[in-house]
Amino acid sequence: MTEDNLPKTALRPDSLVGNRLTELARTQRMVFFAGLPGVGKSLLIRELANIAHGLGRRLHLLQWDVVRQGFVSSAVLAKYPDVNGVTHAAIRKAMGVWSRSAVARWHVDNPDATEMLIGEAPLIGNRFIELAAPKADDAEPLLTAPTTTFLVPVPSRVVRQAIEGAREASTADPGHEREAGDARPNVMHAIWADLVETASVMGIGSQRDGNYNPYTYRGVYSAVLKHRRSEILPIEEVLPANGRSVYDLAVPYQDVMPTDSEVEAFIQQVEQSYPDFKVLEEEVAQWYEV
Repeated sequence: MTEDNLPKTALRPDSLVGNRLTELARTQRMVFFAGLPGVGKSLLIRELANIAHGLGRRLHLLQWDVVRQGFVSSAVLAKYPDVNGVTHAAIRKAMGVWSRSAVARWHVDNPDATEMLIGEAPLIGNRFIELAAPKADDAEPLLTAPTTTFLVPVPSRVVRQAIEGAREASTADPGHEREAGDARPNVMHAIWADLVETASVMGIGSQRDGNYNPYTYRGVYSAVLKHRRSEILPIEEVLPANGRSVYDLAVPYQDVMPTDSEVEAFIQQVEQSYPDFKVLEEEVAQWYEV
């Protein structure tokens, strides 16, 4: 497909972000956007999907918030309810273990070079952290392959403030059903506080980082992704949403989702592996030790 046939995106084609996403769309089989809520991951996923589709790629999405909906059935929530709005540790662990098997199965089921998997992995708080941790299984060589990149968008302070403002607006008036699952501004601030505490334990940054600090953020994520081909993507300007929700993908794609039987099996696997849930809670709290 020629450059003239590339789809219109919210990004300037000559921008650093636009150029990098275009190169990834051409060369990578899997791209995972890692990072905190409120750093622009969803918008970048949309833009990468637009570019990749224009290049003839067939798209599959593996996203934390979407997969979570498959795991939080009424039966599962009855056993493992949210705690102060946070997904139970057992569900987070089950989702992470499942995600590795999902990547391996996707690779087998979609062998054609045109197929592309775009993922969203917050990592913090054990949200798909298993994708970053080395393990001797079928997924590991795929996650470390030259055709797999973990991309960490790091907005400037000004851009982060703009994202927080947009999140407040979408919280008050959601423009897409998936926006209902977005982290609220107060939750974003609480997660930032968790990251600052984590950074202090890791010897990165300072506990005085009460507000968003891009240097602390990138330091933690670079360390956590030390076993992966990862890169920092600086976001120095507010990316236009083109009047649409960041979840509005105008190109065809398939969600990678668990079946009901998989949910049951992976929840049971976690229960058998952690008969004492205090051990699980401690492990989840130390998510950054990969």
